[in-house]
Amino acid sequence: MDLVSTYKGKKVFLTGHTGFKGSWLLAWLHQLGAETRGYALAPLPEHKLFGQMQGDILCNSIFGDIMEYGKLEKNILDFNPDFIFHLAAQPIVRRSYEMPVETFAVNALGTAHLLNVTRKLAKTCAVILVTTDKVYHNNEWSYSYRESDHLGGYDPYSASKACAEIIISSYRSAYFNPKEFDKHKKSIVVARAGNVIGGGDWAKDRIIPDSIRALQNKESIPVRNPNAVRPWQHVMEPVYAYLLLGGKLCEDPVKYATAYNFGPLSPDCWKVEKMVRHILQVWGSGSYHVVKQGDQPHEAGLLKLDINKAEQDLQWKPVFSAGGAIQKTVDWYKDFDGRNALGLIRRDIDSFMTMLGNEEPTSNSSS
Repeated sequence: MDLVSTYKGKKVFLTGHTGFKGSWLLAWLHQLGAETRGYALAPLPEHKLFGQMQGDILCNSIFGDIMEYGKLEKNILDFNPDFIFHLAAQPIVRRSYEMPVETFAVNALGTAHLLNVTRKLAKTCAVILVTTDKVYHNNEWSYSYRESDHLGGYDPYSASKACAEIIISSYRSAYFNPKEFDKHKKSIVVARAGNVIGGGDWAKDRIIPDSIRALQNKESIPVRNPNAVRPWQHVMEPVYAYLLLGGKLCEDPVKYATAYNFGPLSPDCWKVEKMVRHILQVWGSGSYHVVKQGDQPHEAGLLKLDINKAEQDLQWKPVFSAGGAIQKTVDWYKDFDGRNALGLIRRDIDSFMTMLGNEEPTSNSSS
């Protein structure tokens, strides 16, 4: 798909643009020539990437809470977007135990706010809603979850995202029914992605940032759940998928108005300990230690996604192996000098598109 022709000159409303994935998506949209309005809370201390890449010059950046309905409504309706990407969320499982009510409010009710404003747009709009692989009721089995499987959640984060999916389903049926697209002109799709890694992530309680901080400080890497299996993928994999979904909704706003999993191939679902060992190998030095659990909050031990639907419908498939994703990520941190974040992101995007076999030009890559 020619992403430049899809997004160049188009208006894109992006929630959560100051977060990790949001920053990567913002940089990519700017590279494609889109006119983007970002809407998010001011960057948290761990969301350094947005400032490091000077994200405020890549878009019209609005700092606001997704729970401020009036402010959200004004900014969406005044901007009148062609695309909406909804990434705003409280995304950390462990933090959701500390602030469950806020997590449910932001992730579930915040999604309802966005969809309700979308109802008022008087133009055709493609809406890409990002949830998570953790929306599935996790039975801790080796079976890979399909889009039709039962939703649920043990921890507040997972449950809040499952709630968001129920809200999305209701709005799709009641207000954005694909069978009545010619009336409402809105198409909505859900993207469920696995655990992402990549350069510029500085959040706490994530294995890559924790590892990089420890290695830079010449400390041992703390590992909480060494045997937990996760669908690791480089951040460019799902971000490209989100952009691809937007293009697909333009091609056929009815066919693609559904939900899709995006994750690695089954052999690339690694245990945390294996991942840490590979990080050390790529870094070239360092050590790790397993942290005693004690009264740690519950986190899923095994989770895999079935990506057959994305492969068949979208011709999407992972570009990187788990090892390749780790190599690309560690290289980013090694090459980062505090001032070249955007350049490194653009370098990685160009490399990714070449690997994908799509060397289309990017309109702002030299700006």
